[in-house]
Amino acid sequence: MKIKQGFELRNICGENIIIAHGVENIDFTKVISLNESAADVWNAVVDKDFTLDDMVAAIMENYDIDADTAHADCETLLADWRKVGFIAD
Repeated sequence: MKIKQGFELRNICGENIIIAHGVENIDFTKVISLNESAADVWNAVVDKDFTLDDMVAAIMENYDIDADTAHADCETLLADWRKVGFIAD
């Protein structure tokens, strides 16, 4: 899977915000912000093909977290990203 073209993570006033480029990605009904760990995962997988295991490895590299918790957290994050349309399979 891959993060779709047209989405970019920016830090605005200390908040990690996803910015949409292109008419097909614009939805002004919500602002998507990521906490620090989700932003770290985003930065680790953006612009490349990745798997859930890649996401888990990225979070475990930067945080003192066990594999089961990292896996569960990344499954939730991936489901959220799919729900808002960030992911292309």
